[in-house]
Amino acid sequence: MKSNVRACGTEAANDRASKGNLVQSLSRALHILTILGQSDGPMSLTAVADAADLSPSTTHRLLTTLQEERYVRFDQGKRGWAVGVQAYMTGTGFLKTRSLLDVARPRMRRLMEETSEVVNLAVEENGEAIYLHRVGGPRVVQAALPVTDRTLLHCSAVGKALLAGMPETRIQTILTERGMRQFTRTTVSSLPALHRELTLTRSRGYAVDQEERVNGMRCVAAPIYDENAHVIGALSLSSTNHRIDETRVSAYGELVKRTAASVTAEIGGRLPAA
Repeated sequence: MKSNVRACGTEAANDRASKGNLVQSLSRALHILTILGQSDGPMSLTAVADAADLSPSTTHRLLTTLQEERYVRFDQGKRGWAVGVQAYMTGTGFLKTRSLLDVARPRMRRLMEETSEVVNLAVEENGEAIYLHRVGGPRVVQAALPVTDRTLLHCSAVGKALLAGMPETRIQTILTERGMRQFTRTTVSSLPALHRELTLTRSRGYAVDQEERVNGMRCVAAPIYDENAHVIGALSLSSTNHRIDETRVSAYGELVKRTAASVTAEIGGRLPAA
Protein backbone atom coordinates (compact mmCIF):
# COMPACT_ATOMS: atom_id res chain seq x y z
CA MET A 1 0.00 0.00 0.00
CA LYS A 2 2.76 2.43 0.94
CA SER A 3 4.57 1.69 -2.33
CA ASN A 4 1.39 2.55 -4.25
CA VAL A 5 1.09 5.83 -2.38
CA ARG A 6 4.74 6.65 -3.10
CA ALA A 7 4.21 5.77 -6.79
CA CYS A 8 1.16 8.05 -7.03
CA GLY A 9 3.11 10.83 -5.34
CA THR A 10 5.99 10.41 -7.77
CA GLU A 11 3.63 10.49 -10.77
CA ALA A 12 1.97 13.67 -9.47
CA ALA A 13 5.35 15.32 -8.92
CA ASN A 14 6.49 14.33 -12.41
CA ASP A 15 3.26 15.69 -13.87
CA ARG A 16 3.73 19.03 -12.12
CA ALA A 17 7.34 19.18 -13.27
CA SER A 18 6.31 18.41 -16.85
CA LYS A 19 3.69 21.19 -16.81
CA GLY A 20 6.23 23.56 -15.30
CA ASN A 21 8.71 22.81 -18.07
CA LEU A 22 6.01 23.31 -20.69
CA VAL A 23 5.04 26.70 -19.29
CA GLN A 24 8.68 27.75 -19.08
CA SER A 25 9.32 26.72 -22.69
CA LEU A 26 6.21 28.57 -23.85
CA SER A 27 7.23 31.69 -21.94
CA ARG A 28 10.72 31.59 -23.44
CA ALA A 29 9.39 31.04 -26.97
CA LEU A 30 7.02 34.01 -26.65
CA HIS A 31 9.86 36.15 -25.31
CA ILE A 32 11.97 35.24 -28.34
CA LEU A 33 9.06 36.12 -30.64
CA THR A 34 8.78 39.51 -28.91
CA ILE A 35 12.53 40.11 -29.36
CA LEU A 36 12.36 39.34 -33.07
CA GLY A 37 9.26 41.51 -33.45
CA GLN A 38 11.12 44.49 -32.00
CA SER A 39 14.20 44.00 -34.16
CA ASP A 40 14.83 46.13 -37.25
CA GLY A 41 16.02 43.10 -39.21
CA PRO A 42 16.96 39.41 -39.01
CA MET A 43 19.02 38.45 -35.93
CA SER A 44 21.76 35.87 -35.62
CA LEU A 45 21.34 32.93 -33.26
CA THR A 46 23.90 34.43 -30.90
CA ALA A 47 22.15 37.80 -30.86
CA VAL A 48 18.79 36.19 -30.08
CA ALA A 49 20.30 34.01 -27.36
CA ASP A 50 22.02 37.00 -25.74
CA ALA A 51 18.85 39.11 -25.86
CA ALA A 52 16.77 36.28 -24.38
CA ASP A 53 19.45 35.38 -21.81
CA LEU A 54 19.42 31.76 -22.95
CA SER A 55 22.01 29.31 -24.16
CA PRO A 56 22.45 29.02 -27.94
CA SER A 57 21.29 25.38 -27.87
CA THR A 58 18.06 26.20 -26.02
CA THR A 59 17.47 29.22 -28.26
CA HIS A 60 17.97 27.15 -31.40
CA ARG A 61 15.54 24.48 -30.18
CA LEU A 62 12.87 27.08 -29.50
CA LEU A 63 13.47 28.87 -32.80
CA THR A 64 13.16 25.68 -34.81
CA THR A 65 9.91 24.84 -32.99
CA LEU A 66 8.53 28.28 -33.81
CA GLN A 67 9.76 27.86 -37.37
CA GLU A 68 7.77 24.64 -37.77
CA GLU A 69 4.61 26.61 -36.94
CA ARG A 70 5.75 29.50 -39.22
CA TYR A 71 5.93 32.02 -36.38
CA VAL A 72 9.58 32.65 -37.24
CA ARG A 73 11.65 32.13 -40.37
CA PHE A 74 15.34 31.89 -41.19
CA ASP A 75 16.49 34.41 -43.78
CA GLN A 76 19.10 32.54 -45.83
CA GLY A 77 20.36 35.70 -47.52
CA LYS A 78 20.99 37.62 -44.30
CA ARG A 79 21.75 34.50 -42.24
CA GLY A 80 19.40 35.53 -39.46
CA TRP A 81 16.09 34.84 -37.78
CA ALA A 82 13.00 37.02 -38.31
CA VAL A 83 9.27 37.04 -37.60
CA GLY A 84 7.33 34.58 -39.78
CA VAL A 85 4.06 34.81 -41.67
CA GLN A 86 1.97 33.12 -38.98
CA ALA A 87 2.89 35.83 -36.49
CA TYR A 88 1.71 38.38 -39.03
CA MET A 89 -1.57 36.51 -39.56
CA THR A 90 -2.13 36.34 -35.80
CA GLY A 91 -1.42 40.04 -35.46
CA THR A 92 -3.80 40.82 -38.31
CA GLY A 93 -6.55 38.95 -36.48
CA PHE A 94 -5.97 41.13 -33.43
CA LEU A 95 -6.01 44.30 -35.49
CA LYS A 96 -9.36 43.32 -36.98
CA THR A 97 -10.79 42.76 -33.52
CA ARG A 98 -9.33 46.02 -32.24
CA SER A 99 -10.65 47.94 -35.22
CA LEU A 100 -14.05 46.32 -34.83
CA LEU A 101 -14.24 47.33 -31.19
CA ASP A 102 -13.06 50.89 -31.87
CA VAL A 103 -15.68 51.37 -34.58
CA ALA A 104 -18.49 49.65 -32.71
CA ARG A 105 -18.06 51.31 -29.31
CA PRO A 106 -19.54 54.78 -30.10
CA ARG A 107 -22.38 53.22 -32.09
CA MET A 108 -23.16 50.89 -29.22
CA ARG A 109 -23.32 53.88 -26.91
CA ARG A 110 -25.79 55.66 -29.20
CA LEU A 111 -27.94 52.54 -29.46
CA MET A 112 -27.98 52.18 -25.68
CA GLU A 113 -29.00 55.85 -25.28
CA GLU A 114 -31.70 55.45 -27.91
CA THR A 115 -33.25 52.34 -26.33
CA SER A 116 -32.08 52.50 -22.68
CA GLU A 117 -31.15 48.80 -22.95
CA VAL A 118 -27.91 46.81 -22.65
CA VAL A 119 -25.91 46.57 -25.89
CA ASN A 120 -23.30 43.84 -26.50
CA LEU A 121 -20.56 43.15 -29.04
CA ALA A 122 -19.47 39.55 -29.58
CA VAL A 123 -17.25 37.50 -31.90
CA GLU A 124 -16.97 33.76 -32.46
CA GLU A 125 -13.99 31.89 -31.07
CA ASN A 126 -13.64 28.10 -30.89
CA GLY A 127 -17.35 27.57 -31.35
CA GLU A 128 -18.47 30.05 -28.69
CA ALA A 129 -19.58 33.69 -28.67
CA ILE A 130 -17.00 35.83 -26.87
CA TYR A 131 -18.26 39.17 -25.57
CA LEU A 132 -15.79 41.96 -26.31
CA HIS A 133 -17.77 44.88 -24.93
CA ARG A 134 -21.02 45.67 -23.11
CA VAL A 135 -22.65 49.08 -22.68
CA GLY A 136 -24.92 50.24 -19.85
CA GLY A 137 -28.65 49.82 -19.60
CA PRO A 138 -30.86 49.71 -16.48
CA ARG A 139 -29.31 48.24 -13.36
CA VAL A 140 -32.11 45.73 -13.05
CA VAL A 141 -31.25 44.41 -16.51
CA GLN A 142 -27.50 44.34 -15.82
CA ALA A 143 -28.13 42.34 -12.65
CA ALA A 144 -30.25 39.81 -14.54
CA LEU A 145 -27.64 39.17 -17.24
CA PRO A 146 -25.24 36.24 -16.66
CA VAL A 147 -21.79 37.29 -15.44
CA THR A 148 -19.79 35.66 -18.21
CA ASP A 149 -17.66 36.67 -21.15
CA ARG A 150 -18.77 33.80 -23.38
CA THR A 151 -21.79 31.69 -24.32
CA LEU A 152 -22.75 28.86 -26.63
CA LEU A 153 -24.04 29.85 -30.03
CA HIS A 154 -27.30 27.94 -30.38
CA CYS A 155 -28.94 29.52 -27.31
CA SER A 156 -28.12 33.22 -27.76
CA ALA A 157 -29.10 35.95 -30.19
CA VAL A 158 -25.47 36.87 -30.90
CA GLY A 159 -24.71 33.18 -31.39
CA LYS A 160 -27.51 32.68 -33.90
CA ALA A 161 -26.51 35.87 -35.71
CA LEU A 162 -22.98 34.49 -36.01
CA LEU A 163 -24.13 31.00 -37.04
CA ALA A 164 -26.44 32.42 -39.71
CA GLY A 165 -23.45 33.84 -41.57
CA MET A 166 -21.38 30.65 -41.50
CA PRO A 167 -21.14 27.83 -44.07
CA GLU A 168 -23.19 24.76 -43.24
CA THR A 169 -20.07 22.64 -42.69
CA ARG A 170 -18.81 25.08 -40.04
CA ILE A 171 -22.20 25.13 -38.31
CA GLN A 172 -22.27 21.34 -38.20
CA THR A 173 -18.73 21.15 -36.81
CA ILE A 174 -19.51 23.61 -34.01
CA LEU A 175 -22.74 21.89 -33.01
CA THR A 176 -21.06 18.48 -33.05
CA GLU A 177 -18.22 19.71 -30.84
CA ARG A 178 -20.25 21.94 -28.49
CA GLY A 179 -23.60 20.20 -28.44
CA MET A 180 -26.95 21.91 -27.92
CA ARG A 181 -27.42 22.17 -24.18
CA GLN A 182 -30.93 22.95 -22.92
CA PHE A 183 -30.70 25.96 -20.57
CA THR A 184 -34.41 26.82 -20.31
CA ARG A 185 -37.66 25.33 -21.54
CA THR A 186 -37.49 27.57 -24.65
CA THR A 187 -33.87 26.79 -25.63
CA VAL A 188 -33.63 25.68 -29.26
CA SER A 189 -32.11 22.24 -28.77
CA SER A 190 -32.77 20.37 -32.02
CA LEU A 191 -31.06 20.77 -35.38
CA PRO A 192 -34.26 21.21 -37.44
CA ALA A 193 -35.52 23.92 -35.09
CA LEU A 194 -32.16 25.71 -35.15
CA HIS A 195 -32.00 25.59 -38.94
CA ARG A 196 -35.46 27.17 -39.10
CA GLU A 197 -34.22 29.90 -36.74
CA LEU A 198 -31.14 30.54 -38.89
CA THR A 199 -33.20 30.70 -42.09
CA LEU A 200 -35.47 33.28 -40.45
CA THR A 201 -32.44 35.19 -39.16
CA ARG A 202 -30.98 35.43 -42.66
CA SER A 203 -34.25 36.59 -44.21
CA ARG A 204 -35.05 39.35 -41.70
CA GLY A 205 -31.44 40.32 -40.90
CA TYR A 206 -31.49 39.78 -37.13
CA ALA A 207 -31.73 36.95 -34.60
CA VAL A 208 -33.90 36.66 -31.51
CA ASP A 209 -33.27 34.95 -28.18
CA GLN A 210 -36.62 34.23 -26.51
CA GLU A 211 -35.51 33.44 -22.93
CA GLU A 212 -33.33 30.66 -24.35
CA ARG A 213 -30.24 31.29 -22.21
CA VAL A 214 -31.75 33.01 -19.15
CA ASN A 215 -35.36 32.92 -18.00
CA GLY A 216 -36.99 36.32 -18.26
CA MET A 217 -34.38 37.75 -20.67
CA ARG A 218 -34.89 38.54 -24.33
CA CYS A 219 -32.24 39.62 -26.88
CA VAL A 220 -32.07 40.64 -30.52
CA ALA A 221 -28.83 40.59 -32.51
CA ALA A 222 -27.50 41.35 -35.98
CA PRO A 223 -24.29 40.23 -37.73
CA ILE A 224 -21.30 42.36 -38.74
CA TYR A 225 -19.44 41.46 -41.96
CA ASP A 226 -15.92 41.92 -43.34
CA GLU A 227 -14.86 42.93 -46.85
CA ASN A 228 -15.57 39.40 -48.13
CA ALA A 229 -19.11 39.39 -46.67
CA HIS A 230 -17.99 36.91 -44.02
CA VAL A 231 -19.52 37.34 -40.58
CA ILE A 232 -16.93 38.55 -38.05
CA GLY A 233 -19.07 39.68 -35.14
CA ALA A 234 -22.53 40.47 -33.86
CA LEU A 235 -24.25 43.31 -32.01
CA SER A 236 -27.08 42.55 -29.62
CA LEU A 237 -29.56 44.39 -27.48
CA SER A 238 -30.58 42.65 -24.22
CA SER A 239 -33.29 43.31 -21.66
CA THR A 240 -36.09 41.67 -19.70
CA ASN A 241 -39.01 40.26 -21.64
CA HIS A 242 -41.17 42.95 -20.03
CA ARG A 243 -39.06 45.73 -21.55
CA ILE A 244 -38.59 43.97 -24.91
CA ASP A 245 -42.11 42.62 -25.29
CA GLU A 246 -43.50 41.07 -28.47
CA THR A 247 -44.52 44.49 -29.79
CA ARG A 248 -40.94 45.80 -29.60
CA VAL A 249 -38.95 42.84 -30.92
CA SER A 250 -39.30 43.84 -34.57
CA ALA A 251 -38.54 47.52 -33.96
CA TYR A 252 -35.50 46.73 -31.82
CA GLY A 253 -34.36 44.15 -34.35
CA GLU A 254 -34.36 46.78 -37.07
CA LEU A 255 -32.42 49.20 -34.84
CA VAL A 256 -29.76 46.59 -34.08
CA LYS A 257 -29.58 45.60 -37.76
CA ARG A 258 -29.10 49.25 -38.76
CA THR A 259 -26.34 49.71 -36.18
CA ALA A 260 -24.56 46.51 -37.22
CA ALA A 261 -24.76 47.57 -40.89
CA SER A 262 -23.20 50.92 -39.93
CA VAL A 263 -20.28 49.12 -38.27
CA THR A 264 -19.92 46.85 -41.32
CA ALA A 265 -19.72 49.86 -43.63
CA GLU A 266 -17.24 51.74 -41.43
CA ILE A 267 -14.75 48.84 -41.29
CA GLY A 268 -14.93 48.38 -45.07
CA GLY A 269 -17.15 45.33 -44.96
CA ARG A 270 -20.09 44.46 -47.17
CA LEU A 271 -23.37 42.71 -46.66
CA PRO A 272 -23.82 39.30 -48.33
CA ALA A 273 -25.85 39.14 -51.51
CA ALA A 274 -29.54 38.50 -50.96
